[in-house]
Amino acid sequence: MNEVTFTFRVDETLKEEFAAAAKKHDRTGAQLLRDFMREFVQGLKVTPEHDAWFRRQVQIGVASANADRLVPAVDVTARFAARRAATRRRLEESDQ
Repeated sequence: MNEVTFTFRVDETLKEEFAAAAKKHDRTGAQLLRDFMREFVQGLKVTPEHDAWFRRQVQIGVASANADRLVPAVDVTARFAARRAATRRRLEESDQ
């Protein structure tokens, strides 16, 4: 892999604080910046897929609402209260 130098200007105080913070985590500023760059580029690759999935989910919800297939909030609250109670019971039983 060919490596190149990446040079940019930054406020001196920010550079010093960043270097100190990196050192506290046993890293160099350069290591952290490379990690950030990799994560940023990877995130841009994943974002379009997630965005498409999210838009499909929204459309499913809109279509469901338009077809009057809605669950009243009071029913949702009751269902999840029952699920929480069942989970608590299982946890208590496993502790005994």
